[in-house]
Parts: sequence; C-alpha cells; structure tokens
Amino acid sequence: MPLHHLSSVRRFIELLEAFSVEFGSRPDVVVVSAPGRADFLNTHQDYKGLPVVPVAVRLRCYAAGALNNLGIVRVASLNLKAMGEDYRDEFNLDYLELIGGGWFGDYVRAVIKSAIDHGHRVSGMDIAIRSEVPIGAGLSSSASLEIAVAKLVSELCGLNLDKRDLAEIGYRAEHDVMGIPCGRLDQYASAFGGVIVLETRPPFRVEELKARDLTFVIADSGEHRRIISVHPIRQSEINEALRILMEEVKLPPEIARHLAYSYYETRWEHLVDSLEPYLDALPKKLADRIRFTLRTHRSTLYAIELLRGAEPSREGFVKAVGEDFAGECRIDFLDRLQVIGAIMNYQHALLRDLYDVSTPRLEDLRSVLLEAGALGAKISGAGMGGAIIALAGSVESGEEIKRACAEKGYTSTWVSSPDEGARRETS
Repeated sequence: MPLHHLSSVRRFIELLEAFSVEFGSRPDVVVVSAPGRADFLNTHQDYKGLPVVPVAVRLRCYAAGALNNLGIVRVASLNLKAMGEDYRDEFNLDYLELIGGGWFGDYVRAVIKSAIDHGHRVSGMDIAIRSEVPIGAGLSSSASLEIAVAKLVSELCGLNLDKRDLAEIGYRAEHDVMGIPCGRLDQYASAFGGVIVLETRPPFRVEELKARDLTFVIADSGEHRRIISVHPIRQSEINEALRILMEEVKLPPEIARHLAYSYYETRWEHLVDSLEPYLDALPKKLADRIRFTLRTHRSTLYAIELLRGAEPSREGFVKAVGEDFAGECRIDFLDRLQVIGAIMNYQHALLRDLYDVSTPRLEDLRSVLLEAGALGAKISGAGMGGAIIALAGSVESGEEIKRACAEKGYTSTWVSSPDEGARRETS
C-alpha cells in the first residue's frame, strides 16, 4: 500500500475519533479531503484573465461531518484546539453572518452561504476539521479548507457537486462573500487536483495535464505575509500603467484595441509581442509590472507545450525566455524536465526583479534548493514570504533536496507528486 494512502487512512481514523470527542459517536459520519496547491507556472496572472498552471500537493485539509437535524452548523478546528486557541464555531442557517477579524469559522460560513446562494439546500451539520496545509505559506490553506467544506456539504446534503461546482462555490465564498480579491486559481487547483491549465476567463476551461510523474519539493520559508497586502498594490499599479498607455501614449489602433482600464479586461494574450516598444513611456516601476505580465505569460505558453509532450528545442526556449536569459543557462535541451526547470527559474527572476515580491529569506531558501540539485525553483503564491516550489529530477533527488533544506534550518519541506483533487475518504 503506498505511503500516501496509508496517511489518508490514518487521517480518516483520526478524524472519526476526533469527531466522536467533539460531537458524540455517530454511525453516519462522512470524511472528505482537499489538497493544498503550489503555484507552478504563471504566478500573479489569474486575476489578469491569463491561464495559470497550479499543481495539487500531498498536503490536505480533512473534514469529517454528519447531519444534526438542528438547523445549525457546529464546527471544530482540531488545529486550533491543539494550539490551545478558541476552536469552536456555531451558527444558525437562517441567520448566516460573518464574524470578521480573521475568525476561522468565517470560511465555513462563507462556503455554506455560497452554496445556498447557488440555489442548493443545506441542512444543519456538525463538522470537525484538521488541515496539513500550513497557513501563510502560499499553499492555499484557505482554498483547501473551502473545497473540503464544499465537498462535505455536497456529500452530506446529496448535492452531487462536480469539481467545477466545488471550485465555483469555494471561489464565490472567498471572493464574493468574504471580499478577498482572489482569482480562481486556488479553488480550481484544489477541486481538480493534479496539474491543470486553468483559463481564468469565462467559461473557465480546465485542461487536466498528464503530468502525474513530476516530483516537486515544496519548502516553506517560515516568513509569512497576508495575501491582501500584495495583490491590491500590484493591481493598482497595473491599472495606472494601463491608464497612462491609453491616455498619454500614442499607440497603433491594432494595439490600443486590446487595452482597457482594468487589468482583468485587458487582453494581454494579444499584446505579448507588440506592447514592449511602448513601455519606456511609463515610469520604470509601472513598466516592469507590464513586462512581468507579458514575459511570464510567454514563457508559460511554451512550458505548457512541453507538459503536453512537445519536444523541447533551444529555438523554442530562446523565444520563450529571451536570448539573454537563455545564454546564461547550461541545460540539455533533450531533457524536458531541465527545460521546464529553467522556465521556473526564469519566472522566479521575473517575480523578483520585475514584480518585487521576493525577500532575502526566499532567495536564501531558493539557493539551498538549487544547490542541492533542484532543476528549477520559484516563488509559490503571492510572494513576500511563503513557500518555494522546486522541480526535482526524481523522488530520490527530491528526498536529498529535502534533507539539504533541513540541514540549513528549513524544516518545513515536503516532497510531493501531483495529488488528487477533492475526494471522499474511505478506510
């Protein structure tokens, strides 16, 4: 039996026991789980309507639940209980309001409100939650919680929600109900699992890539910042850059027609090869934000081709990352993994130099990963702290990289292949 399956069985048993302690022994308890995700390719692009490539990792949020026929929802966070903090929440389905102040129960409240707003009938229930996904590490602890709760509600209330339904309910919970300016990347990654290409404009198409054999090393820097402190700032900078381009720069009509005052409404995919000559008219910081958007997208398109099975070539690599960066790389262009790793390195450089979301600690952690043999490594998530995702050549190499991280003091490190999406657990 694979080790990851043994871990799921152990969690299943632990959750049943914990649920019994919190709410009493019940024969009808259901256990579900949803994975965290690492930001593989095209970071900071989902809110711009560009395709993104997340990977689900083997760090999961588990939820056990049963109906209570009381018209109320009672929730216990076993993580908070272990920390000695306030860990219980209770609310009436007829008076469903958020508490605020970062209260963990608001995520559960928001998911259930989102499900109700989608037209689903939800009954009272008891829920016990335990998560393996670290908070603030850029691994979508909130989305894994949202999707696990949505999956549990679906199972208990007989809603038969598919992966897309789960993702949309989770997204609407965080974006619409809680008012957090997120894109759909996290919720879709957790609901679908594996490695996906998510198109972040309607109808939000998902391509599930056959990339289960990849091995990643996820290393938490231990430096955590709230996502809300990064996204709104970059979004406002891009909007200001777009305003200047539209109002103060004389652009050819074939370029101008793809621009809008909003970062989401702008059709970036049509500007990758045409907008660069006009960016010098912008203040450097604003120009960098636009360059980041265009260059990261171009390199992602090439990486997606490789993940679909295309043979790599130096010509294609140079077109994707530019001659300057390509000239610094020492890679075997017959090795697809090495080329994908190099694209990860390129995207990290863009995040660091053009988007300003790296920190000295993230750079130190990344150096440890690369020196230990990672083929590529980049920021996962919003940046300014959080985790680095690295690509390893094999599981054995991943374990060696993990040991090297531990020796340097980065003890929260995991080796993972792409994991399943939201699922019902069994013993």
